[in-house]
Parts: sequence; C-alpha cells; structure tokens
Amino acid sequence: MSADGKLRSVNPATGELIDEWNSHSAEEVIRIIREVDWAYESWKSTSFSERATCLRKTGRILEDKKEKYAELMALEMGKPLLQGISEAEKCACVCDYYAEKGEEYLAPNEVITDAKKSYTCYTPLGVIYAVMPWNFPFWQVMRFAAPVVMAGNGILLKHSPNVTGCVLALEKLFRDAGFPDNLFRAVLVSADAVPAMSDMIIGRDEIKGVTLTGSTAAGRAVASCAGSNIKKSVLELGGSDPAIILSDADLKHAAKSSLFSRLVNSGQNCIASKRFIVMEDVLDEFIEHLLREAEERRVGDPFEQGVTVGPMARYDLRDELHRQVEKSVELGAELLAGGYIPDSPGAFYPITVLTGVVKGMPVYDEETFGPVAAVISAKDEKEAVSIANDTRFGLAASIYTADTDRGERIVLGLAAGACFVNTFERSDPRLPFGGIGISGYGRELSREGIMEFVNLRTIYINEHPVDSGQKKEGNCV
Repeated sequence: MSADGKLRSVNPATGELIDEWNSHSAEEVIRIIREVDWAYESWKSTSFSERATCLRKTGRILEDKKEKYAELMALEMGKPLLQGISEAEKCACVCDYYAEKGEEYLAPNEVITDAKKSYTCYTPLGVIYAVMPWNFPFWQVMRFAAPVVMAGNGILLKHSPNVTGCVLALEKLFRDAGFPDNLFRAVLVSADAVPAMSDMIIGRDEIKGVTLTGSTAAGRAVASCAGSNIKKSVLELGGSDPAIILSDADLKHAAKSSLFSRLVNSGQNCIASKRFIVMEDVLDEFIEHLLREAEERRVGDPFEQGVTVGPMARYDLRDELHRQVEKSVELGAELLAGGYIPDSPGAFYPITVLTGVVKGMPVYDEETFGPVAAVISAKDEKEAVSIANDTRFGLAASIYTADTDRGERIVLGLAAGACFVNTFERSDPRLPFGGIGISGYGRELSREGIMEFVNLRTIYINEHPVDSGQKKEGNCV
C-alpha cells in the first residue's frame, strides 16, 4: 500500500515485495459495478438448485486447492500453513452449508389472514458491497459471500490491499465454479483512495447493501455513508473478548484452550480470548499453566513445519501492538513473557503475557490484535462479570468452570453476541456470528446470515375487490 496508487503485497516474514498492481480508477470502478449489476439481473432469476450447484463446486475447488491457497495466505499475510489449510476447509464447509440450507431458509411462509391467500417470501436485493480485512483473507469473504449469492445477489468486493493476490484468487474461484463472469468482482483500491472511493461506491444506485469487517473507525465511516444513502449495512468490528477462569475450573485445560484462542492467526483474530479474568485464589497456578503452554508454541516462518505463530501481517500493526504493551508496562503491568521487538527481519512479535492488568491500561481498554494475553485478577464471580462487561466491545466471551449450569447462568449475564462454556470462542456456519456495542451489528452465518440481504415481502391476495371502508367481523385492521 502506498500513496502512489499502487497496491503492494509484501511478505511479512521477510519484508520482500511479492507483487504490485495498479489501482482501479473511478471510471473503471463504475464500469465494474455496472457489470456486476448486469450479471445480477440474470442471476436473480436462477433456481435455488442452480445456485447450490455453483456453491458446491466452489467448495470442491476450495478443498482441491487448499494447499495452494494456504501458501498464498502465508506469503501475503503470514498465516501458518496448517491454519491456512484449515481456513480453506472452513470456507468449503460454509459453501456446502448454504447449498444445503439456503432454499429451506428462504422458503415462502403462509400466513392465515382474511385474504384468499397471504404469505411472506424473500427476494434478493441486488449488488452487495463488501469491505473485508486481511486477517482471514478467504474466510471473511466466503462467510458473507456464500449466503449472499445463494440468496440471488451479486457481490462487489473491496479487500485489503496487502492481500491482493488472495483477492484475485477469489475472483477466479467464483468464475471457475460456474458463477456468471461478473457476479463476483473485486475492485482494487489503494489505502489513500479508500474513503472517497467507498463513498462513491455506496452512493451508486446499483449498490443495495453494505457489509464490512474491520476497525471501529472504518465501521463508523461506512455506516455513516450507508445510513445517509438509506442502505442496509452489517458491521463486524472486532472485540476484546473476556475469558473468565473460575476457581473450580480445570486450570490446565483453561490455559491451553484460552491461549489457543489467543494465538489463532498469530493473535490477529476478532473473536478470541484477549482479557484473561482469573479468580485471585488460583491466579498463580493458572499463570504457571499459561506460561508453560506459551513455551510450547513456536514462533517463526509460516512455511516451516511446527510453527504455530507466524509474523504479524504488517510492520505498522506489530509496532502498534508493541506500543500498547509498553504503555501498559509503564502504567504498572508486569511483563511475564515476550514484550519486545526481535532483532531480526520480518514483522514478528513474541508471545507476550502480562499480569497485574487494570483499567486504564491499553491492554485492558483497547483491542489488542496480536499474540498478547492480558491477565486480570478478580476476587469473586461478581467482580469477574463486572470486569468482563467493562468494555465497549461485545463480540464474544468464554468461561471455564466445573459447574456447567453455573457457567451457563453467568454467560447469560455477559454482554456479548456469542458465549462459550469450557471452550474457546469461534465462528460456526450453523450458528449466528456478530456482536453488540462497538463490535458492530447484524449477523453473519446460520439462518440469520442469509436474511440480512434479502427483501422480506408481504403478499396479500383477495379473490374479489373489497371496498377499503368495509370491515369484516374479526378483522384486525
């Protein structure tokens, strides 16, 4: 990314340039939007079985090329190979899920009224504009794209410039799967041109909805523009998920599970344990388990076997994370592991564990997007819940306890879109995904995900004309 209008893909493990592309001009973007809209006009009339066939083929290609896609993700944003393979496999799952369930979810629903016939039905909206981040370059796209195309819509994608190779691979994936050539198109926009270009795109009549996964600042800008244009939007804006460890928890399991969550994608994950809230009577023992688990993880080149934590996606992201850690230490946090910038090439950051974390420190108040675990002590359940809810975010939360009934009762009191007992936070095609507060609004995945960008229509049919002034006995009107 640079101010010269070029999109550059850089290997974060080495700092070497992989490739570069020219940005699309405003005229080119408008032409692409029109082409997507034309493709949508024919796609919206296809049957569910035709759409499902294309989605299933998309899933098979993802499975067949998962190693190739994983290598591309490792090159462009540093994801360890095995995690990239898992990402491609999960994308295949979401394709199969909506191929199987889409028609059922969008089936008409008869409603008994005074009419001869009345029912609700769902029809596509049109072209949906998607703004996606780099951290899960395939999954973030496929989890919205699969339901959107199954519902009969078209897609215009603006992805992060540093994963442009992944963007072009996704565009080819949809063509190879049999979708119309222009139904899924990407626009290449450099970072400096994004605000003006997005405003122009959202304002176009062809664009009927907007979905964004990204920062709170980006979400505010897109939501404002979508709102001023009276267009539906869905926002997923990250989180600062609490993991509560109660005194009766299996502490070894809690440490292993919550640290695994924290280190997925080298800690660059919206839905993940980030604030470890631990009962003070088991704090020392839990920290021992946590540090032992951290020592077993290997940081290094994402192409090397056994590496579980690769580099961060960009140097500026690594430097911002380090600023958060250093400032927290200045304010009194105790550094137990990591917390330094390695004297070696690449945007690497070590697994970092902080304790003595309190309100007012960046690692307490802000989202940390990297391999940093902030351990916070709580004297009892009530204080733990208070700390967990002491955030403007509200994406997910987890709790570890031997008493699952107690765990369920506690998570129902947590301010989050998804809650987990005795396991780590995650997304699942079968369950709705999304948050509250500055974590955003709307839902992806499951039945709720496919409902976000359809027109819920009411159809009311009378056999004979009825005087609008008439009112039959029993009418609700």
